[in-house]
Amino acid sequence: MELINALVEEYASKITSPDDDLLQQIQQQTLATHLHAHMLSSPVQGKILTFLSTILQPKYVLEIGTFTGYSALCLAKGLAANGELHTIELRTEDAQIAKQNFSFSAYHNQLILHTGNALEIIPALNYKWDLVFIDADKTGYIDYYEMILPRLSERGIIIADNVLFHGQIFEQPVKNKNAKAIIAFNNHVKEDARTEQVLITARDGLLLIKKKL
Repeated sequence: MELINALVEEYASKITSPDDDLLQQIQQQTLATHLHAHMLSSPVQGKILTFLSTILQPKYVLEIGTFTGYSALCLAKGLAANGELHTIELRTEDAQIAKQNFSFSAYHNQLILHTGNALEIIPALNYKWDLVFIDADKTGYIDYYEMILPRLSERGIIIADNVLFHGQIFEQPVKNKNAKAIIAFNNHVKEDARTEQVLITARDGLLLIKKKL
């Protein structure tokens, strides 16, 4: 199901400030060579991540789902001078690609890449997160959310990707297990009295979540 008109998507890309050379290179390389290139964040989405990070100037950022490193580098642009971005990737091959891409970045000393199961890695990271980006297995979203929320700083924001899941959440009946998991996650957050949220209908949907003050 086409959620965003192709003309609107193209126009948004033209008006949005362009990526730097490294981000453009990662985009082109991933789209040209990766079998799962559709998992890559778009430049417009990447710029949203950069805007939020730049506004927050986070000290500690957590990303769940590194892929080839594009979104991590977008998020890194707002890091505080002494900040760290921890990113977790399950697939060894993708982690290696991301690590190489990170090595070309001015932020490479602030990027810590963890390879393995996020549910096992996150508890060992004893930080107060100022910004969290969830873009991993959809069936794990609720678990990630519940694991992260107690460690979210008072001004922190969680960003969950693919919360419209290619329009499959609107099918009747919903058949795809990932679409079902996203519906469950969206409703879980909606009913959580601890937080407030806004769903941004950019690309495949971004859900921005923060603690109620």
